[in-house]
Amino acid sequence: MPRWLPRALVLTLALVACYQFAHWVFDRLVGLLVNILISFFCALAIEPAVDWMARRRVRRGLATGVVIIVVLAAAGLFLLALGSLLIDQIRTIVRDFPNYVDDVVVWLNDHFHTKLETDNLRDNVLHSDWARTYLANGASSVWGLSATVIGTVFQLFTVLLFTFYFAADGPRLRRALCSVLPPAHQAEVLRAWEIAVAKTGGYLYSRALMALISGIAHYVLLQVLGVPYAPALAVWVGLVSQFIPTVGTYLAGALPVLIAFAEDPWDALWVLCFVVVYQQFENYMLQPRITARTVDIHPAVAFGSVIAGTALLGAVGALIAIPATATLQGFLAAYVRRYDVTDSRLV
Repeated sequence: MPRWLPRALVLTLALVACYQFAHWVFDRLVGLLVNILISFFCALAIEPAVDWMARRRVRRGLATGVVIIVVLAAAGLFLLALGSLLIDQIRTIVRDFPNYVDDVVVWLNDHFHTKLETDNLRDNVLHSDWARTYLANGASSVWGLSATVIGTVFQLFTVLLFTFYFAADGPRLRRALCSVLPPAHQAEVLRAWEIAVAKTGGYLYSRALMALISGIAHYVLLQVLGVPYAPALAVWVGLVSQFIPTVGTYLAGALPVLIAFAEDPWDALWVLCFVVVYQQFENYMLQPRITARTVDIHPAVAFGSVIAGTALLGAVGALIAIPATATLQGFLAAYVRRYDVTDSRLV
């Protein structure tokens, strides 16, 4: 037997063992790594605001805490507005459900010559086996739902904690990273970091500004038409239309159109026309001026990045796909050299 064969076998087994151990560690830490990735992009998004407050002699830790509290308050108000809308709709459905059932029973009896009775249907549903099974399964899943809620709260707390440290200790983190690199590479790392902060924060702030303008415009229209839940619907339209690419406009406009249609079909038509006209105004007049100083992502690229992010990381990937694409586009614009097109066939 050759002398190198035992050594090669031992080396091969050691490499396989190291690969299995690394795979096991990655599977256990993938959740933490995803939280750190989310926190990093959140820190990049709020770092311009933190730097602005730090330049005005506000301690960086305090500035980071203030920015995070403001963001959480805005998110809480959004969820509260949509929650009140949802609760009111559910309350209305529950209140009018017996009337809906009576109308359906009358319609079936008139058109199909049946002899259904509402009381008999109610007794059959309440005393049926599938109703008991459904209630028993719902009661047994309460513990699972509680564990999911607790896990989500803990994950949110983890993201907020890492976001605070990344933003509050941003200069110290960059200093520690550059301390292990030669001087020539330190400048490139700082330049890449600045590009990431500028593009990620600039894209999110420009979208937030357009969401504010869109929400105000739709609120004025809904208030004039007398559509109920105008503040909640305006916030919904503003955020969904700006932060969900391509299909966000249609998802955002569908809800106010449906609620307006329940009040008056003509109001729904006016809302639909306004959504279409405002979208054209935003695409050709508002968006080019607001995003000219940050980054402008083509809708097809944004939609493809969201699909790719969803395929890789699920809902988390969909949320960070556009900021990551904006950062990558900023890198390419800074490091890829472009040439003038001289061929007349390409002009």
